Amino acid sequence: MTVSPTTRIRDSDIVSASWTSPEVFAELFDRYSDMLYRYVSRRLGPEISEDLVGETFLVAFARRTHYDLTYTDARPWLFGILTKLLSRHRRTEAARYRMLQRSPVEDVLESPADRTAERVTAHASRPVLASTLATLSPKDRDVLLLVAWSDLSYVEVARALDIPIGTVRSRLNRARRKARAALGDTNPINEGE
Repeated sequence: MTVSPTTRIRDSDIVSASWTSPEVFAELFDRYSDMLYRYVSRRLGPEISEDLVGETFLVAFARRTHYDLTYTDARPWLFGILTKLLSRHRRTEAARYRMLQRSPVEDVLESPADRTAERVTAHASRPVLASTLATLSPKDRDVLLLVAWSDLSYVEVARALDIPIGTVRSRLNRARRKARAALGDTNPINEGE
């Protein structure tokens, strides 16, 4: 099978090819390890992120023969594995949010040309948001962060967590309501417009 350089091979094709040629699975690592690392680093910090990403791919590799090839995108599958691994670190995550809640907001911008008003406002809201994330149930927090930080659709989150899409919507609605209430029922990004 000849593939032009501009054609991207589907994740499901990589997984199925890895059944007979295991080294092919490395392509999924190349595609998604940075994305998974950024996600877990935001949740737990960089200290253990690399290990969890590595463990995610070890689990995925071991389970690759059970992958449902009707799903061409492996991101939800990988984020689902990572989220299950994250559940072992709930205390670490909660402690991280409590620490962020207590950390002072920096008044000085390191590079005004590189920062947008949205990012500055979000940074100033960090203690409140960290406090809110710490109070969310782990299931609500998983849904909220998979949507917000992983850019997964509701359908992909449902697949990642193996829950109905209606459950994704209700958990996300509940988590967003709590976050808005913590911010005084305003969206700090839109203030001043």
